[in-house]
Amino acid sequence: MYYFVSLLNSPLQPLTYTFEEDLKPGNIVEVTLNSKSRLGVVLSKTQKPEFVCSEILHVKDEFFDEVTLSLAKFVSEYYVCSLGDALNLFIPISKNALHVEVVVDTHIELSVEQQKAYEFLQKHDRSLLFGDTGSGKTEVYIKIIEKTINEGKKAIFLMPEIGLTPQTKKRLKSAFGNRVGIWHSKVTKKKKEEILKALHDGEISVIAGTRSALFLPVSNLGLIVVDEEHDDSYKSNQRPRYNARDLALLFGKRKDAKVVLGSATPSLGSFKNLPRFRLSGTYFSSTKTIYFEHANNELSNPLVEKIAEHMQKNSQVIVFLPTRANFKYVACGECGEKVLCPFCSVGMSLHVNKNALKCHYCNFAQAVPKECPACRSTHMRSNRIGTQEVMQRLREIFPTKSIEKFDRDEISTQKKLNAKLNAFNAKEIDILVGTQMLAKGHDYHGVGLSVVIGIDTILNLPDFRARERAMSLLLQVAGRSGRKGEGEVYIQTQNREFFEEFFGDYEAFLNDEMFYRKEIYPPFVKLLKVLVSHKKDDKARELLDQVVKISQNFKELEVVGYGRANVERIANKYRYNMLLRATNTQELLKFAHSIKHLQVEIDIDPLSFS
Repeated sequence: MYYFVSLLNSPLQPLTYTFEEDLKPGNIVEVTLNSKSRLGVVLSKTQKPEFVCSEILHVKDEFFDEVTLSLAKFVSEYYVCSLGDALNLFIPISKNALHVEVVVDTHIELSVEQQKAYEFLQKHDRSLLFGDTGSGKTEVYIKIIEKTINEGKKAIFLMPEIGLTPQTKKRLKSAFGNRVGIWHSKVTKKKKEEILKALHDGEISVIAGTRSALFLPVSNLGLIVVDEEHDDSYKSNQRPRYNARDLALLFGKRKDAKVVLGSATPSLGSFKNLPRFRLSGTYFSSTKTIYFEHANNELSNPLVEKIAEHMQKNSQVIVFLPTRANFKYVACGECGEKVLCPFCSVGMSLHVNKNALKCHYCNFAQAVPKECPACRSTHMRSNRIGTQEVMQRLREIFPTKSIEKFDRDEISTQKKLNAKLNAFNAKEIDILVGTQMLAKGHDYHGVGLSVVIGIDTILNLPDFRARERAMSLLLQVAGRSGRKGEGEVYIQTQNREFFEEFFGDYEAFLNDEMFYRKEIYPPFVKLLKVLVSHKKDDKARELLDQVVKISQNFKELEVVGYGRANVERIANKYRYNMLLRATNTQELLKFAHSIKHLQVEIDIDPLSFS
């Protein structure tokens, strides 16, 4: 008999193999390709071909069921990748998985408003819990998970980043004990095998993890919760460029499971497209005072005085800014020339503690130059303040206080993350200086002041989502102060009117944003980004011209623009972008599949435009 087999983690089209026995679609098999052993998935039987076929060597015990195959085919079609790449996202099912009936009681009492939210979410297959920071969304999630388990089903709880797992793990473990499994990229291979076995044996009822947890073989799935659903981390930045939040909605439909998205600052798409419950206020009584300063990117005297007030009260402070390291760029004070990465067309960031400049795109590093590479001037200066610089200055101003950094340079492992969060919540750290990691839903119990520096940098990005990103980030950082009691927020911005208008009402902001985006931007139209890159600039340009020419055959598509990417070169490759939009998704995908043979990167529903 002859079978079409899709090789896992391969860009190739399905290949034909032969086998003596009857196989079913979804069987995982071992085959050879170019004398190397590979794993593949049987798709269907086929007729005997005219050429000689290799034999299937071995049939594995694991398999993919019909629903998983259909979901992988969707991923392949929609995100424009091979079926082998799509199937490689999923973890296969082991035969004879056990089903264990469990009864759990979390003893959680919901407030009147939380109870209303719980009842609303029960009525809808797919819904949005739009809950203010500190309004008690987690308690509502736990109650829905409890009901799901007591109905004999399992739940998946998605979080945007590994960074959120320590506290979520604690909350879920206290509610459901050992019936919770934690899954993300830093979990060891051995631990993952243990989790998969526990899932198979029915010992786990809840899988909590980052976007890859969505692809686990969870039988009797009854619920998917996507927490902090607005977060860009749900979007994969490598092929397949899927968005786990969007796929969760599809998985729920195909697997007959309820899907709940939750956020204090929901994405405009979810706000527009899903039935929603507005959970207002905070679970604990708290008040907030907002201060605006017409400044940007500086430790000004008024700001330092405000921090000093809180240091005198032994109240903790978090300081957010969008740039890690010391400064974004080092430039010449005479001719203005920036020190660029030799492999990427971006300025390199200064890391004072290592006396080095580092490229945050390709990780190339070099010693800090003593003179300008262009005019040989020794007057080198830095611009745009960063976490390292702020931390050092604050240590000089408050020498008796404990001031620490919270960014990707500092938090490189799960252990460091746990240690830093525990130390901060134990009040061993007075001031925490960090980047967007600070806003990622962490619970800080004693923060009296949230400081936001450089928010205009995000607001001024050339991106249709810049307003949404800036407003969401500001509210997420602001929401970290005054979780229990009085809180203050200090914002440096030259766009006070915009932030002040919507600070207390994100729903009003979303309605305003909806008006601006109508007919030209998502969620009203679909966008597709094509990235062309090549080591030779003229070859990259030729490739772009080919893509542009093909696009002219698709009359329902609008070419928004094309040309050099904002970051023209990364890792020694020249880069060009093309952006298209359409109301007809099928036409957009038809075009995407017509150019995939050109070795270009295709990104449907892109979140980044650099």
